[in-house]
This record gives sequence, C-alpha cells and structure tokens, in this order.
Amino acid sequence: MSNLSHAPASHISNQFKWGGVLLALGIVFGDLGTSPLYTFKAIIGEKVISETLVFGGVSAIFWTLFFQTTLKYVLITMRADNNGEGGIFSLYALIRRYGQWVLWPAIIGGSFMIADSLITPPISVTSAMEGLKVLNPSVPIMPITIGILVVLFLFQQSGTNRIGVFFGPAMVIWFGMIAILGITNLSGNLYVLKAINPMYAYDLVVNYPGGLWVLGGVFLCTTGAEALYADMGHVGRRNIQVAWIFIKMALLLCYFGEAALLLKYQGQHLTAIDAFYGLVPQWFLIPSIIIATAATIIASQALITGTFTLFNEAIRLNVWPKLRVEFPTDMRGQVYVPSINWLMMLGCIGMVLHFKESSNMEAAFGLSVTVTMLMTTVLLSFYLYTQRVPKPLVLLVFLVFIWIEVTFLVANLAKFAHGGWISLVIGLALIIIMYIWFAGKNLKARYKRLVDLNKYIPTLRILSNDMEVPKYATHLVYFTMAEKPDKVEDRAISSILHQQPKRADIYWFIHVEVDDKPYTATYTSRIIEPEEVIYVKFTLGFRIVPRINILFKKVVFEMVKNNELKIESKYFDAESGNILGDFRFVILKSFLSVENSLSLWDNMIMRLHFILDRLSLPDDKAYGLDDNNVIIERTPLILGKTENITLTREY
Repeated sequence: MSNLSHAPASHISNQFKWGGVLLALGIVFGDLGTSPLYTFKAIIGEKVISETLVFGGVSAIFWTLFFQTTLKYVLITMRADNNGEGGIFSLYALIRRYGQWVLWPAIIGGSFMIADSLITPPISVTSAMEGLKVLNPSVPIMPITIGILVVLFLFQQSGTNRIGVFFGPAMVIWFGMIAILGITNLSGNLYVLKAINPMYAYDLVVNYPGGLWVLGGVFLCTTGAEALYADMGHVGRRNIQVAWIFIKMALLLCYFGEAALLLKYQGQHLTAIDAFYGLVPQWFLIPSIIIATAATIIASQALITGTFTLFNEAIRLNVWPKLRVEFPTDMRGQVYVPSINWLMMLGCIGMVLHFKESSNMEAAFGLSVTVTMLMTTVLLSFYLYTQRVPKPLVLLVFLVFIWIEVTFLVANLAKFAHGGWISLVIGLALIIIMYIWFAGKNLKARYKRLVDLNKYIPTLRILSNDMEVPKYATHLVYFTMAEKPDKVEDRAISSILHQQPKRADIYWFIHVEVDDKPYTATYTSRIIEPEEVIYVKFTLGFRIVPRINILFKKVVFEMVKNNELKIESKYFDAESGNILGDFRFVILKSFLSVENSLSLWDNMIMRLHFILDRLSLPDDKAYGLDDNNVIIERTPLILGKTENITLTREY
C-alpha cells in the first residue's frame, strides 16, 4: 500500500500552542461569543422585567453553559474525535460499522445543523446592527444587514486564508470588550452573583408563569457548542479547551453585567433598554457596534465554512448528491461548495426579509440546534458504549443530556408557530433528500452484478493484441464498485467486449473506497495480467475530495518508476511524470430501465433518486476528470425480477 498524502504524523489535536489558542478564538467561538447580543432579549421578550425573571434567567444561563457547553462538548464530546476531526458526520464515521441505525441520527442531526446555518448569520448580524437604533430608531437595519451578508457570501470563493490571521485578534478584542462591560456594570451590584445558586433557575421554571417556555431563550447561550465540536479539526482539542477558560469567564461577566443592568428597570419592558447595548457608555457606542459587527461576521464565516465541510462529508459518505467542491486556499480541510454558497446566501437574505428583526428569528434559531444536539447525544452515548466505557456511566451521560435537551426542545416547540416551523421544514426537506440519495445508492448497489474478472482475461488479452480491431485507447480506464481485484461489473465487460469492441494496450479498473478516517489517502495496485489488466484501489478519507485525474497519474508514474509498468511513448517523460499519452476514462452511467419489478415504495425512491442524480454533479466532474479524455456510456439498470412473458409464434 502506498501513501498519497503528505499529512504530518502527529495531529494538531495533540498539540498545544498559544498561536493555536488565538486561532481557536477566531474560528470556533464566534457563535457562542456573540450570544450576549440576543440571549437576554429572547429571555425577556415582551414580558415585564422582574427579579425572578432576571435572576432565574442568568442562573439558567450559568448552568446551561456548564452542562451543555463545558461538560458535554468541551470535556466529553471532543474526546470522540476521528483522528482529530469533529462534527456529527465524523462521529457517525467512527461508529457506522457497529450498526446501520446510526445513519438516522447522523442524517437528522446533520440536516438540522445545516438548517441552523441559514439562521445564524442573519440573527447575529441583525443583532449587531440593531445597536444603531440606540442612536437613531429610524435607521433602516434590513438593507445594511443584507448588504453585509451579500459581501460575506461573495467573499467565500476566495477563502479565508488571507484575513484569517485577523480573526483571532478581532475576537480577543470582542471578548475583552464584553468582559470589561460586564465588570463595569457589576461594580456595586455584586449581589447579582448569588444567581449562581441553581435554585433561582428552578424557581423560574417551576413558579414563574410560563417559566418553562423561557428556557427557549436561555438555550440561545449555547447554540454554538455544536459548531465548536465540528470545527475541532481546524485548531485542535487542547487549544479549544484552553481558550474556553478565557471565553467562558468573559461570557459570564457579560451575562451577569446584563442581569445587573436589567434589574434597574424592574416593572418595565425591553423597549426601555437594550440588554446588551445598554451596558455600553454613550461615547463608546459606535466603536462597540463596529466591534460587534466584526464579531458577528466572524461567527457567520466560521459557520459557513463549517457548512461547506459538512456537505463535503455528506457527499463522500453517500448521503448527499454530488456537488462541485473547490479548494480556495491551502488551509487543510477548507473547502468551498459554490452551489451551496449561493443557496445559503439566498436563504439568509430570505430570513432577513421574512423576520425583519432578530427577536423574530429566535424561535427558528433555537429549535434546529436543539434537534442536532439531541442526535449528537444519541451518537455520543453509543460511541462511549463501543469504547467499553462502564455501562452505568454511559447511561448516566445519556439520561442527563437527553433530559436537558428534551426540556429545551419542548421549550423551543412553544415558538413553533412564530418561526420555528421554518427550521423544521428546512430540516425535514434535507432529511428526505439525504434518505432518497442514500437509499437509491444502496438499491443500485444491490442489483449491480459482479462477474469473475479472471474468466475474461484471455479474451481481453486477445482483443488487446488484435491489430485488425481499431485501437480505441492506449489506456482504457473503468471505475468499479468491486472491492477485490478478481471481480468487476458485468456492464464493464459488456462495454469492452459485447458492444463495439474496445481495443486498448492496458485495461485499468479503479475502485474508490471512502475511509472512516478523515484524511486517509492511500492506494494499492494489483497487476492482474502484466501489461494487459491492472486493478487500482484508492482509499480516501471522508474529507478528501477524490481528484482521481491527479491521483491516477501519480499512481501510473510510480508504477513506471518502479518498473511495474512500461509506457512506450515518446510523449512520456519519466523524470517529470508528465503523461501526455492516450488515457481514456469510461463512465458507465445508469438509468432506470422500464423492465423493472419493484415495490411501490422502492419504485418511488428510485425515480426520485434519478431525478436528484440528473441535478447532481456529473460523475466525471465529481472524480475530477478532464473533459477531453472521458466517455459517458448510459446503461439500463434493471431492478428486481422482471415478468416472465411466454411468447408464441404463429404461422
């Protein structure tokens, strides 16, 4: 087996560097870090400000950050890393070999996290812009927010490598600012700190009218925890854990400062004061809005790039149709998916136009994240079980976090009619697409017939040396689903022999396998018949885009260099590895034959699957092949047993 990757042996998750901590501040904490802009606004809502509401709200925030963010994600979930990579699909890849059922929590969680990516940029940027209303209530917020979002999405195609170095310092300024604002407002009001007592949160939920529904607003303080786990591979677990100490202190100081401020306005509504910008002195208001806007843009940027990674993983794990994936920078793991970028931009603009204000977006925001966290808890508990963690401890972890998250889910469902339904509709639509694609791929694989390749070797040898047959290609390459070199699809043999015979000097059969590790890049080659038939198997991680055109040329060059293969061509330069000879790839594209006997459900799934297939990226583009050396052949796919018709000849 040979390695195609130049990745370092030790992963970033095992390294601690202060530069990594700074990078973590700029990449993974944006969503969590900007939550003080809107969390208390969601808790108070249209209710009258009271001591029970404020003390109970800040107490619930304190313990939510402890249980959900610190305990569940920073200390437990981040240990479930897949070679340093995190996120719900990375977690799924770790445990999918233990049972097929784990696909469903992964699909549901991934779908609702994508739905969350359509609401986080609008609510974050809108919340920052609403600070302008403190200066002038008539300032048009929507056009400014939409303008910022459009610029943000237009910038994605160039990547974040250039400005990424500014993200860390910018977020240090943000967290430093909210900490100082919190301390300033806590001065002389330290009695607010008694809300650390969890009984205040209990009193809010049990005794305050509608207290359970208030938790829907409290939940917004931890919505970025799932994104924190997903971005772990970019900066490393230890760097995130160290950075969280500083960030949590800044967040708590800010939240308690907001609580101290709100207690001064008991008996009034939030129209009298902005929970966050009320902390800011008048002379510092404009700079604070600028800093907050920068922080929300960074938070949105982190979630957008995380969404691109999520789609790339879904494509590689066969739960999403193929899309064009690009590499805007040399940063490891960073990808850009053009079609998703523009759809997200339109979705975010639609959210702003529909909801208009950040307070109207809160219901749609919390609901999707709660579902994702629930699915992560299910997968995490099963992962701990597979790692032979004591069963009582696994059960304790499962029950504690399921209880917390189900409570938050119920609280968020109260906002269903006020916008939460949008998140559910988007999430369900994504779940349906993922299921149709995955089920259709499985049905096709089930009915594709493999034959013994060795049986056809003599015929292929004769054809390869038959000078009376016009040469079709010097090197003819087929993709195969066969995991072993002695098997191949019957339709590939039919393409070579039974239609117009395709004479070639060498027949290549390539199998691409997705590995459960994120950045695997290896291959094995097997010479079935010297100078006639060769089988190559690529094993690529689920975060590696299969650029087969480049990888295959590298394999051929190495085989020539090792004297395993001879290419007698004056156009081949063994020193540089440039192959300008005749390499032709044949893509066998299936279409649903009319000769099928499927159940009503399977027939519907396959028809919808082929509709998605027509809309998805063509196979040659998905494999990174050049147009000038690719042939597409369409072959009928017959599923199930066709009807046996008796035909009688009449004279």
